[in-house]
Amino acid sequence: MSLAHTAAEYMLSDALLPDRRGSRLKGLRLELPLDRMVKFVAVGFPLLLMSLAFAQEFSSGSPISCFSPSNFSVRQAAYVDSSCWDSLLHHEQDEPGRYKLESLWPHKALPYSLLALAMLMYLPVFLWQYAAVPALSSDLLFIISELDKSYNRSIRLVQHMVKIRQKSSDPHVFWDELEKARRERYFEFPLLERYLACKQRSHSLVATYLLRNSLLLLFTSVTYLYLGHFHLDVFFQKEFSCSVKTGLLSDETHIPDLITCRLTSLSVFQIVSLSTVAIYTLLVPVIIYNLTQLCRWDKRLLSIYEMLPAFDLLSKKMLGCPINDLNVILLFLRANISELISFSWLSVLCVLKDTTTQKHNIDTVVDFMTLLAGLEPSKPKHLTHQVCDENP
Repeated sequence: MSLAHTAAEYMLSDALLPDRRGSRLKGLRLELPLDRMVKFVAVGFPLLLMSLAFAQEFSSGSPISCFSPSNFSVRQAAYVDSSCWDSLLHHEQDEPGRYKLESLWPHKALPYSLLALAMLMYLPVFLWQYAAVPALSSDLLFIISELDKSYNRSIRLVQHMVKIRQKSSDPHVFWDELEKARRERYFEFPLLERYLACKQRSHSLVATYLLRNSLLLLFTSVTYLYLGHFHLDVFFQKEFSCSVKTGLLSDETHIPDLITCRLTSLSVFQIVSLSTVAIYTLLVPVIIYNLTQLCRWDKRLLSIYEMLPAFDLLSKKMLGCPINDLNVILLFLRANISELISFSWLSVLCVLKDTTTQKHNIDTVVDFMTLLAGLEPSKPKHLTHQVCDENP
């Protein structure tokens, strides 16, 4: 065996990808990076604010401070604070002797409304985990495995071609067999391409993905309505008039009809309301961008894998409307590009293919690796001329 053939064999052996049958790709990302960021912010931010609100309440004591009469004892003043916080009703005089009641319950419900908001924002995530992740993980496992296997099959095919060429005494027979194999499409393994074509006619994943992001936009709009309708009415009200003359105290003449109370936690209430509006306003463009990704194909990823035999979705113009499961799978393949070992090899081969002087003879990785192994990708011209001379 010559040194050139030995070097070609070593080069092709090094180009083979390792078998990862045991690992089963445990590090699959089943959420896109921006979706994961939206989830952490949309769910985690209300929980953070809720913890801060509870911490402020426990550290500062009562969230209101009432101006009780000077003749009240400490226990009576504490009772006034507790009673006014429990009722949280503002008595505004409408007519002489009549009062208009206005509830300030959003102050009391602030931590619990933040908890409800976090649970509401987690519903789209739960829907995705329950309805889409099982099918998506199996699709990704199969496609990533088949892409790497298809690359390995191409390399092993070139190894076999090199061995046959070494053992063949007549180069004409070898090249005739090779050209026949290409005409009969023996080098192609169309299982993966047909599977992806089937995914192009499926819409379960894309429907779930659209529903997830649409629900996020809907719940964000509900948050705006809640804050605008309930928080805005009491946003600037720092003081309110409270009545403790109820029950057994209704006939006590020494207790004033109304006692003025101040909301000491108003600044926290305002900060929470404004920061919630600001954060969710920033999330809206991100969610819309996630939806617009479904309106275009990731043709760079497809063009690189066009180097594999029988993977010509682009050249055959098989891509139609991008709103289907195939486009969702391509987005997640891009997010899991570190799991695609063949991607880095094919990217290098694509760069080398674009710089080679014989571009018209190189279509697939089989052609390029054949050239690197020291074989012509097509029948040499001197053999073609020799056949023409023998058969005038």
